[in-house]
Amino acid sequence: MLVDVDLVVPAGAGVCVTGENGIGKSTLLRCVSSLQQPDAGTIRVFGGEPGDTPEFWRAVVTTVEPTTWYPGLTAREHAELVCRAHGQDPSVVDEALERFGLATHADAIPPSLSSGQKQRLTLALALVRPSSLLILDEPEQRLDPDGRAAVAEMLAEYLTTGGALLMASHDDVFAAASGATVTTMDALAPAAP
Repeated sequence: MLVDVDLVVPAGAGVCVTGENGIGKSTLLRCVSSLQQPDAGTIRVFGGEPGDTPEFWRAVVTTVEPTTWYPGLTAREHAELVCRAHGQDPSVVDEALERFGLATHADAIPPSLSSGQKQRLTLALALVRPSSLLILDEPEQRLDPDGRAAVAEMLAEYLTTGGALLMASHDDVFAAASGATVTTMDALAPAAP
């Protein structure tokens, strides 16, 4: 349950919300992503209601919901599809898969990948397309230490392009390496008068 949460994430900045399980981190991300409606209050993303226009979904990428894999498509084909759907040249796919350590698995279907490889593919798909806001729920989950470091570096690079990042994590070191300001759910609630 979220009560009196006050949060602003400006362009080029990252905020990582931490806290114990069940405190509302994922609920916050789901509300900002328009995947869950709040009972009260106001949420604004780019000055408007979240999720109410195609422009919102062109600008926002989220990993709050589990990734849906298209049957029979390879990892590379998933990435090419995302690129084409967002007007991006698919020539960037091989480099993205290489950066995420998936080059040797490019022709595998996602269900055959390990859980860590699926997480890397999910993040590759999020970062391969143009966006202005990334909303990531525990992106470090199921990644080995090298994978965490690589993803943190890519998220920090994303911020330098002017993109904004809102994520939940249990790993303060990962969050800091990504360039995000770490805050707790408790800190997002204004102090009582």
